Amino acid sequence: RMFGVSRPVVRQALLRLGADGLVQARQGAGTFVMARPADRLSHFTNPEHVAEFLRAHEIRLVLEGSAARLAAERRTETELARIVAAQETCTREAQEGSLSPEADLAFHASIAEATGNAYFSLLFRQLHEAISGFMSLSLQLTHTSTSKRITQVLHEHALILEAVQMREPEAAQISMQFHINQARRRMIDRNRD
Repeated sequence: RMFGVSRPVVRQALLRLGADGLVQARQGAGTFVMARPADRLSHFTNPEHVAEFLRAHEIRLVLEGSAARLAAERRTETELARIVAAQETCTREAQEGSLSPEADLAFHASIAEATGNAYFSLLFRQLHEAISGFMSLSLQLTHTSTSKRITQVLHEHALILEAVQMREPEAAQISMQFHINQARRRMIDRNRD
């Protein structure tokens, strides 16, 4: 009644919020808020875009997890050098206090390129706009948070790089999926700030 919408509209909204991990429905008890984004999130983007970013995140989880696995199996020394260089750029920018979405994207793109399968890079580029928006928002939240947050991002990148470097496919996939899930959690849960 308050918003002037029907029950099916509210039900659909609650399903979407549940899929995003923001609420949880408990039969007979009601719907409970599980995570609440930081208040400053609305300063950096329109809240409508967050749902779009989270949809792209679901694709990233599968795509980039598999890309990291294949990169660990197939990467050449030249491709490894590109991944290392991208990570060094991220680290340098973070130390200067200005980690850019472009540097973060370059790290992820270099892993997609190291799969030896051009379709991974093609799909990554097609998702680029949504991924870029997600990374940009995530980094804006990071820049306005404690230094612990950026340290965690760099540590997650280092774990991915190490697994690719050591040719450990399972560890690379798990590390990438962990990193992407942590990025999502940092965005939607103010308690991870």
